[in-house]
Amino acid sequence: MSGTLVAVVLSLFSAVAYAAAAVAQERLASRTQGTSLLRLLGTGAWWSSVALNASGAVMHIVALRYGPLTVVQPLGALTLVAAVPMGARMAGRRVSAVEWRGTAFTLVGLAAILVVASGSEPGQVLSVSEALAVAGVSAALIGVLGRPGDRSGLRHATASGFASGVGSALTQTVTVSATDGSGPLLSWQVIAVALLVAVFAVGGLLLSQFAYRGGLGAPLAVVTLANPLAAAVIGLSLLGEGLHGGALGVLLALAGAALASWGVVLLTRVTPENHPVAAVLALEPESASPEPALAPAPPSPDPALVIRQPDPGHLTPL
Repeated sequence: MSGTLVAVVLSLFSAVAYAAAAVAQERLASRTQGTSLLRLLGTGAWWSSVALNASGAVMHIVALRYGPLTVVQPLGALTLVAAVPMGARMAGRRVSAVEWRGTAFTLVGLAAILVVASGSEPGQVLSVSEALAVAGVSAALIGVLGRPGDRSGLRHATASGFASGVGSALTQTVTVSATDGSGPLLSWQVIAVALLVAVFAVGGLLLSQFAYRGGLGAPLAVVTLANPLAAAVIGLSLLGEGLHGGALGVLLALAGAALASWGVVLLTRVTPENHPVAAVLALEPESASPEPALAPAPPSPDPALVIRQPDPGHLTPL
């Protein structure tokens, strides 16, 4: 079995784990509005989502050992593809026609990217100076995007996607450097980059949790698209990864990326009343609030005593 095929298979399983974690995070965020971070970290549901994320991360790390960034990272879009049927099953509904179209577009777009981006096992990795430079620039950008404020969900989602993409590039550097036999397993360079990986991994997880407080659909789509974008920039500019087929291959990759992006957008077009996770929360006893007692209706006035106002001729919005 080729290294690229191993990377693709592991990426599929990783996407399923990440999808389950995203659904769990969204459910937790919807039920803990205004909860402090310390109380959030003390809940079992939080650690369950962390465990799912960790299992997905382990498979993702191994996939990065056998496949290039330009192959492994775009497959992260399968997280959303897997999240849709999971949410639908939890809500007891069928996957809609729009969601089926979104799934088809995403899969076809990813297939086009894999055709031109498939390659051998990664050989070139970031040097320590390159890793520090990438980490510094990315941290500054993430800090700007992750600042608090009104309607910050999509900004937090973008920052989370960038953090995950950069973390994957750094993870590949650690994995390849530690297993290629060219140096000691735990050299100071490997340890330094591994610490950067931990920082970006935790930062991306927390940013995604904040982003999901506004709902799962749009933030997850932004995370899904920002992640491979950041990794592709690093892979193409610093790791010498390329595309097969010359100009035609570039056009096919761009078309595939556009098609997959449109599929991701379609997968997030779920109205609030039909949102799978919202439907589940509506069925949970603890999420239902008691209905207030109905106050008696005031007596209707005598029609003869009502003063008629002249018809204004148009409706004034309230």
